[in-house]
Amino acid sequence: MNNSTIYAIGDVHGCSVLLARLVDFIGDHAERNRRIPMIFFLGDIVDRGHHPLGAMIIVQDCIQRWPGSRLFCGNHEQMFLEVLDNPGDEHLKNRFIRNGGYNTLRSFIGYDDPHTVEEIADVAVRHADHVSLMRRASLIEIVGRYAFVHAGIDPHVAIGEQSEKDLMWIREKFLDYVGPLSHIIVHGHTMLEPPRPVVTENRISLDTGAYHSGVLSMAIIDPETDAVEFYATNCDGSVQAVEPLRLDRGYGDAVTVHAPREKCQVSEKSACHSPSEAA
Repeated sequence: MNNSTIYAIGDVHGCSVLLARLVDFIGDHAERNRRIPMIFFLGDIVDRGHHPLGAMIIVQDCIQRWPGSRLFCGNHEQMFLEVLDNPGDEHLKNRFIRNGGYNTLRSFIGYDDPHTVEEIADVAVRHADHVSLMRRASLIEIVGRYAFVHAGIDPHVAIGEQSEKDLMWIREKFLDYVGPLSHIIVHGHTMLEPPRPVVTENRISLDTGAYHSGVLSMAIIDPETDAVEFYATNCDGSVQAVEPLRLDRGYGDAVTVHAPREKCQVSEKSACHSPSEAA
């Protein structure tokens, strides 16, 4: 952990172009600051956007390139794995497709519908490395006073006793809880409107709806100094420092948010999805 910086990235949902921009920025940022990057991909890499397989390839490359990086299991990874384990179960397949899984099947299989039971089952063979990565994904990681998860936690349950379901699926019970928790929870899962990171007294929320908004957000956390900064992709083709929405609910901010300092220009301007294409 010495000389390491954590880069926590919100829900990617198949937006490989946006993820590539953030990863390029991370490499430059870490090199300039002489830090070792640890990228925490907070789950929901697949579904909705056009290139889930491309996004998974980037995640795998980063984990190999920067040991200490982690993929977290989101509810969309869970649904995908359930379909791969039960390719003949029409209920699971239909639920998956209704929640954006059609683009994942198309991306991993290589062409449009129809996708047979045999073709879906073959994904686990043809893409064994990526499927294995999803199966090994973390549910929760604790670093200092921060706990990293996909969805959140049950605020009435000890941090070490959380259920898998809550870590991947919880919403209102966590989001509506006001007051300090044992750790600051860094998470995605619930899309923010407007697409801007949110900081409260007990959480850092990072799902800015990349597949819909073109905004993929991350928090940069220095475990040694406890400094936190926020960056996001921008419609003008850049990765830019952003100011989060700070919700003071009577307890002040959970973190010391440093003012934006820098901007990294990227030439490509296309977003993963236009709003009209949102799944």
